[in-house]
Amino acid sequence: MFYSITEVAQYYDIPESTLRFWEKEFSFIAPKRSDNKRKIRSYTPKDIEKIGLIYHLLKEQKLTMNGAKEMLHHNMEKTERKYAVFSRLQAIRDELVAIRRELGNPCPDETEGTEKSEDR
Repeated sequence: MFYSITEVAQYYDIPESTLRFWEKEFSFIAPKRSDNKRKIRSYTPKDIEKIGLIYHLLKEQKLTMNGAKEMLHHNMEKTERKYAVFSRLQAIRDELVAIRRELGNPCPDETEGTEKSEDR
């Protein structure tokens, strides 16, 4: 399955230009491009995972571009594992909040820190 640049940008709530910029800055993001004149980008689920990692480092962890590059250059596997654990824990938290809400007992802080995770 492939996703367009518009779909990926909407998923992460970022401009398409940000994705194009990240492609230039992080060589491991390499969407397939169509053979026609327009060179339409097609992102795989693996591309989207990598974009999620960059999004996490830059937007959620508030690292600078150079800080994210440095972290990925020296510790790609470790950074990917940490992000996978973080993502899984966030999904579990979201599920627990949803269950609690269904039971009629909303969490007092359920809106804090869950803005992006509800979209994923």
